[in-house]
Amino acid sequence: MSPADAPQQRRPADARTRVHRLARLMDSSMRLPGGFRIGVDGLIGLVPVAGDLAAAGVSLYIVAQAAHAGVPARVLARMVLNVALDTLVGAIPVLGDVFDVAFKANLRNARLMDAYLNRRASH
Repeated sequence: MSPADAPQQRRPADARTRVHRLARLMDSSMRLPGGFRIGVDGLIGLVPVAGDLAAAGVSLYIVAQAAHAGVPARVLARMVLNVALDTLVGAIPVLGDVFDVAFKANLRNARLMDAYLNRRASH
């Protein structure tokens, strides 16, 4: 690997680290009694409209990091669909909050990114 290639080689790993840290913070950073995990997304989603929009912004940052790591448009589209579903259903009072905590769109998107990057690395 030449020095010119070094930044390109590190970028997916750096993006992956940022995405996983943020996804865990947003979706599973706090343990509830009984072992169920929630994250900041579930808490800020309790604030009508503003909380859901703020959570969507963080979720879209995760998608942007995946794009910078070289994830293709078809996978990014799936990730955006997860964010849209999480945001739209999450906006419904009570039911949306339960869905938001259970769906864990950010962890789903981290797994989608990982699956693509792992396949690309194995070829």
